[in-house]
Amino acid sequence: MFLVTIDITRLLDRGLQGRLPTGVDRVSLEYVRHFSGRASALVRFGGRWVTLGAADSQRVFDELLTPSARFGLVVRWCVGKAYVLRLKQPRQSLLFNVGHSGLNEPGYASDVQRYAERTVFFLHDLIPITHPEYCRVGEGPKHRQRLSTMISQGSAIVVNSTATLHALNDYAVQCGLTLPPCVVASLAPARLTPKVAERPLAAPYFVMLGTIEPRKNHLLLLHLWRQLVEELGDAAPRLVIIGQRGWDCEQVVDLLDRCEALRGVVIEKSHCSDAELSNWLIHAQALLFPSFMEGFGMPLVEALMLGVPVVASDLPVFREIAGAIPEYLNPLDGVGWRQLVLEYAQPESAARQAQCLRMNGYVAPTWSQHFDVVEGLIDGEISQLNQRFTAY
Repeated sequence: MFLVTIDITRLLDRGLQGRLPTGVDRVSLEYVRHFSGRASALVRFGGRWVTLGAADSQRVFDELLTPSARFGLVVRWCVGKAYVLRLKQPRQSLLFNVGHSGLNEPGYASDVQRYAERTVFFLHDLIPITHPEYCRVGEGPKHRQRLSTMISQGSAIVVNSTATLHALNDYAVQCGLTLPPCVVASLAPARLTPKVAERPLAAPYFVMLGTIEPRKNHLLLLHLWRQLVEELGDAAPRLVIIGQRGWDCEQVVDLLDRCEALRGVVIEKSHCSDAELSNWLIHAQALLFPSFMEGFGMPLVEALMLGVPVVASDLPVFREIAGAIPEYLNPLDGVGWRQLVLEYAQPESAARQAQCLRMNGYVAPTWSQHFDVVEGLIDGEISQLNQRFTAY
């Protein structure tokens, strides 16, 4: 029997720092959840690749999925024990790296050849390459190295959307590279509860969900809201920004922290449980999603799953996952965004009611569907491994 090994280095690192999971982390956690019980955990630590035993792998998986007050103690004990006692690491049959972790490190490609028979990578997007202006300085070359590792060492690559696959194919053609087999496995929304609690705000409000970073386009909405406050005063709808502060977002932070006109009208929620998020979304006039670029768009799916209208940038990936349901706008069309915000803020908005009707019959993708694709991929990889070993 071939066991799956999951690289959880990124998840442990962020968990030990007390950081909330990003979209990439949520996907990684779903892989832990799905394969838990038949997978081992890999941690790259102290210059070595360390595989935990079956019992300790399960203990760490459980802590990742449901962190306890002993998270740090359990993780350090299990990883430390494996580091000391398992000096000779077994060669793994099938390794998953779902979080891009370590792929830009110079020695990763040679290390993975020594460590794993076959490796499956997950590619979330190519934004640092196609749109480096929205990322940290230097992220473009790092992502090129990640892709180089995936393409040269991957037995297969899983992507989250057809849009991401097209971008990957274009990149491979431009660079003269031959891709390994690639499959599209759509992502499912967070496990949000549709249970309706007390309305968090009496006034009409909109939600913007996601890490505060340049490509999310928070500036557009903050400048729009400042204008609305100047014109409408307390009658202006509220804007609730849910997400952690990221990088290169000084102008957004200045407006959030120092703009008196926005105080009490724009509400920032940097820490929000899934239950709180669900309640904020359910009562919102709409989710606003003015991103310049996305690899997928989980907030859009989460909103539609809860029956919440969406106003979003006109991106191919959004149309792929939501069809004609949302209202689509150019992310630079400030006048258009203003018009739709004012329209959707009205109690009897005709445009909002029309979108709610378009939403009838919408079915969100599920993790079961995602892993049906992944399990089919695994069956093919294991079949090839069996053929190799039989030949010996």
